[in-house]
Formats: sequence, C-alpha cells, structure tokens
Amino acid sequence: MHFMASLQAAWTRSNSLVCVGLDPEPAKFPVHLKDRPDAVFEFCRAIVDDTADLVCSYKPQIAHFAALRAEDALERLIAHIHARHPGVPVILDAKRGDIGSTAQHYVTEAFERYGADAVTLNPYLGRDSAQPFLDRADKGVILLCHTSNPGAADLQDLDVGGKPLYQHVARIIAQEWNTHGNCALVTGATYPEQLAEVRALIGDTPLLVPGIGAQGGDVQAVVRHGRTANGTGLMINSSRAILYAGSGEDFAAVARKATLDLRDSINHYR
Repeated sequence: MHFMASLQAAWTRSNSLVCVGLDPEPAKFPVHLKDRPDAVFEFCRAIVDDTADLVCSYKPQIAHFAALRAEDALERLIAHIHARHPGVPVILDAKRGDIGSTAQHYVTEAFERYGADAVTLNPYLGRDSAQPFLDRADKGVILLCHTSNPGAADLQDLDVGGKPLYQHVARIIAQEWNTHGNCALVTGATYPEQLAEVRALIGDTPLLVPGIGAQGGDVQAVVRHGRTANGTGLMINSSRAILYAGSGEDFAAVARKATLDLRDSINHYR
C-alpha cells in the first residue's frame, strides 16, 4: 500500500497521531535483557507488540542499530512489524542526502534491504539528491525542514530574500517536489511558531514532529499549530519517554501505558 494511504488508515484505525521512535540503547535495557545475545531485537519487538494498536507509525533510528552492529536486528524488526502488525508504516530515520548513484544506493538500502515504508532525508543537496526517492511513488519521503535541536536556527533560520530558509524549503517541497503526493516534512515540537508557519505554507502535507517528551516539546502547542482541518496531518514522535518508561520485566507494559497516555493527551487537544 502507498505510504500515505497506510498512514491515513493508521490515523483512523488507532485514533492516534503517535509515532514511536525505536532508538535502542542497551545500557538502558532492563537487567533481564542486557546479557541476551539478541537483546536489541527482543527489546524493540516487545515494545512494538505492546503498542502497535496505539500508534500511527514506528521510526527506527538507523544509527542506533548500526553503532551496535545490529543492522540484522533492524531488518528483522521491520519485517516483524509488517508481518505481525500489517498496516502500521515504518519510517527509517536515516537522514540520507547524496547525489547520483550514491543516492540510488540509499534508495535500495532503505526500501529493498530494510523494507521501510518511508525514509527521512536531508534536502540540503537539492532536488537531484532526493529525486531517486521521490520517484518511488509508493514510498514516503520525509524531508528535514525545521528540526528540534538547539542549533536548528544556525542555518534553517537564515534570511533568504526576506524569508527564513526553512520557509523556502517547506514551500519548494510542498509545491514543486511533491508531484507523487509522497512527501512529508520534519518540523520540531520545540519550535511551535515555526511549526505553525510551515503548516500554513504546505496545506495538508503531513508533518513528522520530533521533540515531544525528553526534548520538552509541548503537546498542546504541536496539535494547535500542526494539525490539519480534519484533526490529523501529524506523526508526533516520542522515543526515550516511551522506550525507557519502565526498567523492569514489565517494561513493555509500562511503555504501552506511556504510549496510551501520550495518545490520549494528543487527542484531548485535537
């Protein structure tokens, strides 16, 4: 199924705008998992199986797996999500951005090797670096616009012809690059005013919103400034606040409770 169709169906089926970021850090795993040879997969699988009915998407961060030499666990995890929880889209958070044949290899990596439904990209190299991804009309292409980190303003807020650069990025992607209707933008929860400005520029194009939870983003502000007219249009990501909500053998059940609380909080403001 087309990524956007899967996302829209998940918004409705789960009544949820929550995206759970899968960022494994073995030092934070419950004690009973720490010495297990397949701990990364087992930890993430348990989180997924206990939260899949409460989310609109999952977002595994590729660096967290690659640094642990756990790319095989990532492949198996995405396959598990598709097999056990069909219809829940998976976003590979890789922030790729390169040109020519290298970009095409990154397409193969994201969509063929890992089987992701969407991938995050850095648009700084321009349209030709994103084109091999854009050409995959069935897959989601989620491009950085205004990120959640403190240094976002260093470049993203630079004045370009009277408007900040991130506004140019938002307009160009929504109006020129999105010919297959498969684009979304990353806009951080920690900058709600910029989030509102991006929403005004892009219409109903979806937004992936990191920065809720450990980074301190405000749920009410994100929903107020980022939702579309029908109350959707958002993938509100939380990683650490869900993954590591519990530290005992019931960690997955505690993660479920944290996911449910976030979903209900978001829905309160929708």
